[in-house]
Amino acid sequence: MKQITAIIQPHMLTKVEHALHALPHFPGYTLLRAKGHGRGRAAGHAYHATQWELDEHNKVALFILCSDEFASLIVEAIRQNAHTGLPGDGIIAVCEATEVVRIRTGECGDDAV
Repeated sequence: MKQITAIIQPHMLTKVEHALHALPHFPGYTLLRAKGHGRGRAAGHAYHATQWELDEHNKVALFILCSDEFASLIVEAIRQNAHTGLPGDGIIAVCEATEVVRIRTGECGDDAV
């Protein structure tokens, strides 16, 4: 099992949603509205704070649990459809999910997603 976390630009969400729903066996996702700051503005993309208030940017965080076999398809669908080519497009992280349990039914593992 994998957990995919994608942080993307809010205006790309509809395009990403359509791509994800077009995938076979798409398990669904959880969406959170977020604010954050990436690597930033200084030379070499290292942020150098000059004041206490940082400029936070609106983002959307998607959390997806899926079987190992579908993880690469989901990651590629997000990457292709969230891409603008501009700084701040976002990031995708894939982690191992060692246990998944569906609360309503008690199903575990792949059956839970």
